Amino acid sequence: MSRDTSFYYSFLVLPARKRRAIVAVWDFCRAVDDAVDEAADSAAPESAAAELSMWRAELEACYVEQEGARTGTGGPKTSQGKTLKPYIREFNLPRAPFEDLIDGVAMDLDDVRYPTFEALADYCRRVASTVGLICIEIFGYRDPASRTYAVDLGMALQLTNIVRDVAADLQQGRLYLPVEDLERFGVTEDALRQGQVTPAVRDLLRFECERAREYYARAAAVLPRVDARSLVAAEIMGGIYFGILRRIERAGYDVFSRRIRVPRPARALIALRIWARTVPSRLRPGRPGPGAQDPTPKAHR
Repeated sequence: MSRDTSFYYSFLVLPARKRRAIVAVWDFCRAVDDAVDEAADSAAPESAAAELSMWRAELEACYVEQEGARTGTGGPKTSQGKTLKPYIREFNLPRAPFEDLIDGVAMDLDDVRYPTFEALADYCRRVASTVGLICIEIFGYRDPASRTYAVDLGMALQLTNIVRDVAADLQQGRLYLPVEDLERFGVTEDALRQGQVTPAVRDLLRFECERAREYYARAAAVLPRVDARSLVAAEIMGGIYFGILRRIERAGYDVFSRRIRVPRPARALIALRIWARTVPSRLRPGRPGPGAQDPTPKAHR
């Protein structure tokens, strides 16, 4: 995984075994997403449906207990599937979120326009919250409310992505901002394509950023204290993406002239601050305590 990935520093806080599992999940999900994105880039979207069908079969092979017993595939064929399969059993990873993710990515094969926020939220939950629901099984948790935290944080991250990538998505013929929001602020697709931050465009993007902020706040409010240490990697993800959101706001909502990012040193600092705030001092390096190597509850290891 590249250091340029926003998730890189969040995964560094994990024990090696869990870090490898998370990277395996990330690589599988990234490959599924690329099946559609690369088809769009190559102007060959007709190949994307076949690619997604292949990944559905690969997921089936990952969950087959007796290799090839039901499908005759002889197990996963891709490097991503082969790497992921052992962690599915080790961490009891649920299959449904993976299937929902593929369904969500398949939504990008159609004309990507969402009439309402409710329609967009369904997409966000499928392509982002699902990944969170998979990852928390690896992170470990005690309180079922952590699943709600994962869903809300996934929504926040995806909404941040949507605002940041308005210009890039339009180049691929996609517009994720709800049509009802454009109409509310009197903004047209053509206006967004022109890449000018007019007062109306600024008001629209400010509204979308405020909605993302609401989901960050929801996630923070529901995060169970008992699971805060186990979910510190997720908190770092959220902190880095919230940094992106703040930079969009400080840039006056100009997401057209450049792709807004949090620089690598700033990402490392965010990760360090959240880790230091979350992990008790007695469990930090140099001051080991009980369970310091892997503090995750046994039931979720």
